[in-house]
Amino acid sequence: MKRIFITGTAGFIGYHLAKLLLSEGFVVYGYDGMSDYYDVRLKERRHAMLRQSANFAATEGLLEDAVLLDQAMDDFKPDMVVHLAAQAGVRYSLDNPRAYIDANVVGSFNVMEASRRLNVEHLLMASTSSVYGANEDMPFVESERTDTQLTIYAATKKASESMGHSYAHLWNLPVTMFRFFTVYGPWGRPDMALFKFADAILDGRPIDIYNNGDMYRDFTYIDDLVRGIRLLMDAVPQRPKDGVVPKGDSLSSVAPYRVVNIGNSDKVRLLDFVDAIEAEIGIKAIHNYMPMQKGDVPATWANADLLQNLTGYCPQTNFRDGVARFVAWFRDYYQK
Repeated sequence: MKRIFITGTAGFIGYHLAKLLLSEGFVVYGYDGMSDYYDVRLKERRHAMLRQSANFAATEGLLEDAVLLDQAMDDFKPDMVVHLAAQAGVRYSLDNPRAYIDANVVGSFNVMEASRRLNVEHLLMASTSSVYGANEDMPFVESERTDTQLTIYAATKKASESMGHSYAHLWNLPVTMFRFFTVYGPWGRPDMALFKFADAILDGRPIDIYNNGDMYRDFTYIDDLVRGIRLLMDAVPQRPKDGVVPKGDSLSSVAPYRVVNIGNSDKVRLLDFVDAIEAEIGIKAIHNYMPMQKGDVPATWANADLLQNLTGYCPQTNFRDGVARFVAWFRDYYQK
């Protein structure tokens, strides 16, 4: 089977993708900085479970360390690279913008440069629905302009998309960018809403609900997301002949480069999401209504037609089912 190099394997999405690929017989090499943005013990536990497979190994290091990253990739000789590692979190970027430039711009450049040098078959990189910024036409379609990012986090992800296109054009390196929409599920990040809500409700603490509850998100279950990534690995973009791009495709006219939304295509009201958590836990939360946070947007909603056209697949887990699975994991893992 093919050899897949994944950055961010101790992270939420990277762990689940590596687990899926290992179950299908791929050889996986991970690279993760184990930053203390959230509980490192959770990251260590994810890596420990992956290391139970003889087909998994990993290096701990920062993306900004080009020498260490090059050494790991040179030694492994990957067929494909999936770049998921990043400094995450919209609100954290307001206080620590430099961390995002270092990890998401410089780090992504290092991954691209190593992938070019090793002539990998396909480089896949994570972006975010946040690049749609102030856009209001929904559901979001990959072909619409994305010039109005509202945070440094979103801006660094848009920069990675632009650099990815440049590398694809200059070096004929096949690049697929995927834009994630509010990913949730077992082994999720403690800074995400579902994790914080469940923890607070079980402890009897209030939960903060922004924009007075007038928020909508396209909640995408983790298993659906990584299945989409897995299938996109096989959908290698090719530079179009004569610059002609098929209708409905985000393929570049001048490069083997494509952007793909991975979302549930279902705009869910935040208060309905909270209701599902309360129902699953069996406790009514104390709601602390707050104004909109700086840099946040009132709604996200994905058009996933391109993903389905390319792979025959689209995410479909109902948010209530996904919440139930998360709560079961959370209560077992934290014994609450």
